[in-house]
This record gives sequence, C-alpha cells and structure tokens, in this order.
Amino acid sequence: MATGNIAVSDVEYAVPSIPEGRRLRDLLELSFGYALILLVIWTRSPWQRPLFCTAAAFILAISWKSFDSWQAMGLRTTNLLRSLGLVGVALLVAAAAAIIAARLHTLRPAHGPVELIQRFWGYAIWAFAQQFLLQDFFLPRLLRLFPGRKLAVIMAASIFALAHLPNPILTSVTFVWGLVACLLFLHYRNLYPLAIAHAILGISLAITLPGPVTHNMRVGRGYLTYSPHQVHHRSPLHFSHRDHIVSTDA
Repeated sequence: MATGNIAVSDVEYAVPSIPEGRRLRDLLELSFGYALILLVIWTRSPWQRPLFCTAAAFILAISWKSFDSWQAMGLRTTNLLRSLGLVGVALLVAAAAAIIAARLHTLRPAHGPVELIQRFWGYAIWAFAQQFLLQDFFLPRLLRLFPGRKLAVIMAASIFALAHLPNPILTSVTFVWGLVACLLFLHYRNLYPLAIAHAILGISLAITLPGPVTHNMRVGRGYLTYSPHQVHHRSPLHFSHRDHIVSTDA
C-alpha cells in the first residue's frame, strides 16, 4: 500500500490528557449504543423496526453532539487518491473469489451491472453506515478509553465482529476487516475508500458463497431462524426486507 501522512492522524488522536468525565461519557455512549445495536439484531419483529429507529436516532444524535469536524470523521478528499489502492485490492479479491466460485459452480452472478445495482444498492449504503459506526462512533471512543492505539483497534474490531454472531463466516471476516479498516483509517483518515471496499467485498461474499452456507448473510436471530425454503423462489441475489433488517447487510 502507498504511504500516507501518518503525522496528521497521529496529531488528531494524540490527546495528552482526557478528563475523567469525558471517559465516563464515552463509556456510557459506547455501551448504550452497542446494546441498542445488539437488541436490534436479536429482537424479533415487529419490535425490531422501532428499535432500529431508536438505535439510529441515538447514534446520530450522539455523533452530532460530539462532532469535531468533517476531516476528523474522514469525510474529506485528503488522501483519497492515496487510499484508493484499497479499492483496487478489494476488486482483485472479488475477482479471484468469482473465478474460484465459477469453477466450484457456486457463483451467482447478476445479469449485467443494472441488475447488480438494483439488487445491492441498499447494501452499498449499509456498508457506508457500518464504516461510519466503526470508524466514527466506536473507534474514537475506544481510543480515549484505552491507553494504546493497538488495543483500541483490537477492541473495535472485536465488538464489530461480535455483532455478527452467530454467523461464523461473517464473524471471522469482519474481525479481520475491522482490524484492517481501523488501521487504514488512522493512517489515511478517509472513510470513502473503506466504505467502497466494504461494499465490494460484501457483495463478493453474497454472490460467491451459497445462501445455505452464509444463511443469506444473516446474523443474530435471523441466522438461527433462517430456512432456505423461505427464499428458494427468489432470485439468488435477492435480499428480502427481513434479511436487510436482521443481517449485517441491512
């Protein structure tokens, strides 16, 4: 990967002294926000939708209240070109996965780019939302709560992965991705390439692995209640509304 300006990100997170009140607030915000997310994942309908709205409103309100700058959130053009190499790597991984899946007869390709966009535009938005949660909600608070940056990154990746239980594939993949994403964000401080790469890799998993293996990319209670007979009549690329709510691809 190309080298970037490490000093910028180091300065932005180099807080010499954090008031104890701020640390307590970070812990409470982190705990309550994560608890709401887990409730959404493990709650059955019809309570899932109001809980989802509550969690989204809480996280957005807290993010607005603690807003520092667009640059600190990674919503900027600085280092964009330098970090686009990650998107190239994601495309190479997706291409390799598609070739292997085609040989194993598990590839479920779309009939052209239009169908691919129709099937997965919602997932692309959700990929951005997940990176916002990981990089702009969890990671900054963990960096203030833990003494070392490495420990904070490991904790961020861990809670990100634990939210994908009991899906073993997604839990493993998201832990690795969480580590990579956090380290690259601290290096380049740009959210856009991470969201794009996330979308590419997620779509790659969806079209190269059979639905019964990934339980149609579901997590939480949706993973446990998944039945392939519920979706056999749909297009192999189709995610139902239920899938969107209970999975990491919502």
